Amino acid sequence: MPLDESAGGKPADAPARRKPSILDRERTIAPPGFNRWLIPPAAMAVHLCIGEVYGFSVFNVPLTRLIGIESSVEGRDWTIPQVGWCYSIALIMLGLSAAVLGRWVERAGPRRTIVASAVCFCGGLAISGLAVKLHSLPLLYVGYGIVGGVGLGLGYIAPVSTLVKWFPDRPGMATGLAIMGFGGGALVGAPLGVELMSRFKSASSTGVMETFLVMALAYLAFMLFGAFTIRVPAPGWRPEGYVPTARPKRLVTHADVSLDHAWRTPQFWLLWMVLCLNVTAGIGILGQASLICQDMFGVSAAVGGGFAGLLSLSNMGGRFLWSSASDYLGRKGVYVVFFLLGAVLYALLPTIQRQQSVALFVMATALIISMYGGGFATTPAYLRDLFGSMHLGAIHGRLITAWSMAAVVGPQLVNYISTYRIERGVPRAEAYNATMYLMSGLLLVGLACNLLIRPVDERFHHDATNPTS
Repeated sequence: MPLDESAGGKPADAPARRKPSILDRERTIAPPGFNRWLIPPAAMAVHLCIGEVYGFSVFNVPLTRLIGIESSVEGRDWTIPQVGWCYSIALIMLGLSAAVLGRWVERAGPRRTIVASAVCFCGGLAISGLAVKLHSLPLLYVGYGIVGGVGLGLGYIAPVSTLVKWFPDRPGMATGLAIMGFGGGALVGAPLGVELMSRFKSASSTGVMETFLVMALAYLAFMLFGAFTIRVPAPGWRPEGYVPTARPKRLVTHADVSLDHAWRTPQFWLLWMVLCLNVTAGIGILGQASLICQDMFGVSAAVGGGFAGLLSLSNMGGRFLWSSASDYLGRKGVYVVFFLLGAVLYALLPTIQRQQSVALFVMATALIISMYGGGFATTPAYLRDLFGSMHLGAIHGRLITAWSMAAVVGPQLVNYISTYRIERGVPRAEAYNATMYLMSGLLLVGLACNLLIRPVDERFHHDATNPTS
């Protein structure tokens, strides 16, 4: 067969190798000497954008006044429960898309994944703007809930798995840096949404459509910054001076477990329950924070809103502080603290309510929500300890279906139990007390699941020489 000298001695009829796209994983491998501390800002840029979903509540009332503008027109405007499904659908799709597309995320690499996330999340906001213009509730569900929710799932797992690979020496701190951004998304998104709506509001518009479109463009710019800044470490890369020992902690492995094996292990499903129960206990309170504070202590809506903002700060700070602490306490140890301390605090809340001690209530709930956020940030490092980093993004994607389940169960438990008790004559201030005891019990079940987690059996470890392992 003749050789083509211009092709470096390759056969003349050999197919030309495709030039790598700028989005390919191959193009994101960091060069020697790359500063790994450039990765956390890129990850946080993405998470601060998609974390806007936590601030969706600022659109609830304006979306119910698209016809009436100043007040809802019964029978023509949407209702709060109808609008509220956007938030639930988005979180459900977050978990489902991360679970289904997790394997693709590992193959495609973080840059392509984040670009896809930006297109879906920002495209969902743009579709939502069109839905407002057309006053189409199904289109709003498709835009913000389904398309935007897929963007949430992709944007959530890609930066986290990348950070863990860059910081094998401090995985808890690394994941806390990124996921702290998601928890703080409402601190940016909520005020931004309110400010934009006030600027665009007119006699014929609540300003929601224009706000969705402006936010879509702004978030697209920041997410693309994250996509083109992020890099993956070269194969075999390790931080300078980092030498892993054979087994530094009992649960930590330096082997890898493939996705196909990981999700069939008891460790995966125990950790699924750990995350689900921790989130269930926290998200029900976080989602109704303002109303709960008003009902239990008779404070104004402004004070209730301030309380909700404080919990958002606790959620954000807890993600970094608790996950960083897990590098020293161990992932299992820090979850023991979450469940034990959380159960005690929840059980004390009814007593605090009867004493009408607002200060104690705020401190206790702020600590509870910090552990709720800390649970999110600690989970990827827990997965890395158990299953290694080879398929971390895909395994994490499967695991956060627990979040989707909890996002539905937690708020419904709070809403239905409190409504049921109020309808039967329980004073509004005491209507949530039974829920607090229930949450305490759920955390104790989570404690039991956490204590049952053991190292993954070596028969599940990946053998690079055996593709079927």
